[in-house]
Amino acid sequence: MAGSLTSLYDHISYAISLHNQAMTKLQEQAATGARINRASDDPSSAYRLLGLKSQDRALQNYIDNVADMVGNLEITDTVLQNMTSELIKCKQLVTQVAGGVYSESNRKMLANSINDHLEQLVLLANTKHAGQYLFGGTKTGQAPFSIVRDGSGRIVSVTYQGSLQQRDIEAAPGIMVPTFLTGSTAFACDQRKDPQLVLSQTGAAIGSGTSSVTGAVWLTVTQDDQGDYNLSIDGGTTVIDLGDVEDLTNVPVVDAQGRVLYIDASDINSTGEDLVAIDGTFDMFQTLISIRDILQNDHSLTDQQLSQVLPKTIDWVTQITDRVLEAEVLVGSRMSFLDSLKEALENMQANAQDESALLEQADITQVAIDLSKYQTLYQMSLAVAGKLLSVSLLDFIK
Repeated sequence: MAGSLTSLYDHISYAISLHNQAMTKLQEQAATGARINRASDDPSSAYRLLGLKSQDRALQNYIDNVADMVGNLEITDTVLQNMTSELIKCKQLVTQVAGGVYSESNRKMLANSINDHLEQLVLLANTKHAGQYLFGGTKTGQAPFSIVRDGSGRIVSVTYQGSLQQRDIEAAPGIMVPTFLTGSTAFACDQRKDPQLVLSQTGAAIGSGTSSVTGAVWLTVTQDDQGDYNLSIDGGTTVIDLGDVEDLTNVPVVDAQGRVLYIDASDINSTGEDLVAIDGTFDMFQTLISIRDILQNDHSLTDQQLSQVLPKTIDWVTQITDRVLEAEVLVGSRMSFLDSLKEALENMQANAQDESALLEQADITQVAIDLSKYQTLYQMSLAVAGKLLSVSLLDFIK
């Protein structure tokens, strides 16, 4: 009899324990609203849920990155639009003076206006957003453009000191998107054409070599005490003495920065300054500096010579305006791509969150039904146990 009671007790205790564990689990699900509160609740689903939550966090990081990138590009686009507006105003000024008769004082007033636009463009090119410069490529910690001024405070040169590489940011797994432009490409044309003489006073011609100078260049021809002509393209800082040159048909005239302009000097017959333009190489700042200096007549041109040169400057401004517009289009296309990518990432995140919710969240209605069922079974088990285990001394005597 003792063995039978022990076995009966063990079975009843085990059944009551199972019901109690089931009720405890259901009560926990009802309290937390979660079907899985620990890995042991459902190891397979818990593992899948862990992966989904990791995916959700990764997608959120990418979504945040894309939002930051779009914000950065929106600021960049605004800056480029402002630059375009400044350049259009410059073109209007140049068109006016090229198509009309202006006195020297009026031209100088227009030169001051061009200078004001130049100052504004330099400020825009050095725009910083969220502590990072927009047009320095990978070098976002320093101003991309440095300036040099003369004694009167005028800008005489603007030098790019940023990176030559755009800064790429990972927008999604395996997808890198350039977000920070390089000012050296955004504000300078890169479709080099052959040099052309815009103004010729000395008899010099363009040589056959491949020149590396850009934009508008003044060729200065002087004569030394020996009667030899000397050539310079940087205002006399570096000079080529033709008396030391054997082949005058293709003379490399090099400036202090190592840039070269090949000149056919075989027919040079007088001193003076010639203006050479290399279409497809104009940069925004040096172009405006050149136009300002022409309007101020820093090279002592006659009215006839000015009327010959000024119409050419309209095309110079057009070239750099088109270049900035190209940068605008590029930025706009990147924003459009990122907007679409952000939407795709958000859809992926929503799907991951929905699947996670299906795995994790408890069906409260079903939990309530199951809890009621197990409570009933638990009570019944207790009642049965009470009857079966109500033994006395007589039971043992028998």
